[in-house]
Amino acid sequence: MTKTLFISLPVTDLSVSTAFYKALGFSQNPQLSGEDGSAMVWSEAIYVMLVTHTKWRTFTQRPFPAAGSCGLMLSLALESRAAVDAMNEAAMAHGGQADVNPMEDHGFMYTRDLADPDGHTWAALWMDSAAMPTAAG
Repeated sequence: MTKTLFISLPVTDLSVSTAFYKALGFSQNPQLSGEDGSAMVWSEAIYVMLVTHTKWRTFTQRPFPAAGSCGLMLSLALESRAAVDAMNEAAMAHGGQADVNPMEDHGFMYTRDLADPDGHTWAALWMDSAAMPTAAG
């Protein structure tokens, strides 16, 4: 089996979250989706598994994080600055929040952070690795 990353996220409203991630450019894998979860595909090797709170409880009994907290941020690399801006606009238009942190523009790298309807935080980023500064040595 190819090395694959499955990120599981508990969501309050599965249909709202599924629509949100589709608006960001994810596709849904119907073979891995059902009434208690949606498998959203970012690439051949990266899946975001949206699961109801009831299904989440079969994974762990640990408490849900407090609303507004951030335990981790996942980053999605995009092909251009315009794509980063478009993802943030899609987040806002589909029940999420755009620019949950200040936008960063380092010339070679441009990022804007967003949150989904449940507050899971993502960084949309574009980077030109050829223009990255060299490490001081």
